[in-house]
Amino acid sequence: MRELGEFALIDRINAGRQQAAHVLLGPGDDAALVAAPDGRFVVSTDMLVEGRHFRLDWSSPEDVGRKAIAQNAADIVAMGARPTAFVVALGCPADTPVPVVEGIADGMWAEAERAGGSIAGGDLVLSEQLVVSVTAFGDLGGQAAITRAGAGAGDIVAVAGELGWSGAGLAVLTGGADSSDPAFAHALAAHRVPQPPYGAVLDVIGGSNPNALTDVSDGLLADLGHLAAASGVAVDVHSAALADPELAIVARLLDADAAQWILAGGEDHAFAGTWPAGTALPPGWRPIGVVTAGSGVTVDGARPTGGTGWESFRGADATPTGRKR
Repeated sequence: MRELGEFALIDRINAGRQQAAHVLLGPGDDAALVAAPDGRFVVSTDMLVEGRHFRLDWSSPEDVGRKAIAQNAADIVAMGARPTAFVVALGCPADTPVPVVEGIADGMWAEAERAGGSIAGGDLVLSEQLVVSVTAFGDLGGQAAITRAGAGAGDIVAVAGELGWSGAGLAVLTGGADSSDPAFAHALAAHRVPQPPYGAVLDVIGGSNPNALTDVSDGLLADLGHLAAASGVAVDVHSAALADPELAIVARLLDADAAQWILAGGEDHAFAGTWPAGTALPPGWRPIGVVTAGSGVTVDGARPTGGTGWESFRGADATPTGRKR
């Protein structure tokens, strides 16, 4: 980076890129210009810090770029909006190899396009460690935003996407297991590059909308707890509905608890939502529990005894784990 310089790299990573329809003016001016045909836009931001949220000996630069966009795009979709544009601030040391930054950019572009948007601009600065900060924008298309606050007693609780696999991948990386063992391939891939099922939400908007919706980033119990608190209700999760035989095999190999990964592992970027009782769930969704009167989250009617998810400043002096937030 010291030899190439900021502006030469910006030109290099933006060359040949095609902007999404909502980006009216991309990189090259003082600011980007993004359409807001709905008259509103949804916005979210998140950050990845090397050593705290990712390690380049565990993940490729492309993996890091994809994860940075995916965790932001999932937040946009969890509001019932379609991702339109992303702006990215990247800090890195002067001795960072140029291919590392190019790989991050390639990963970000690939995931942005999968989510339906593009990279509209950003900033590149010198920093002591590698930091990727993303701000995401989304369009509601005339629909009401779907928040965490709409769940009602009697609602079905359902999820779309995989749960627990990112936690399993982190366990492989931190536990000294042989990461080249094919038995761990799925878990490692899930941790390195989350695959939010954007279509499971976006394909039903305007039809069978959920009453409440959240991205599962900090852990299923933690995020359902946020939803329950916002809605003024309780959620009871049915453990049998969450069982994953393939994940259980990985857990046995690592002498770990698959249920704990599923309930509190985090970084899955699945979606959890609630629908009125009796609703036929849309494709890609499966029921895992029920909304009740009261407060908090229970598992099979009992308060969970293990962890519920990730918090940034809890255990902040611990060894870096690659965990989000």
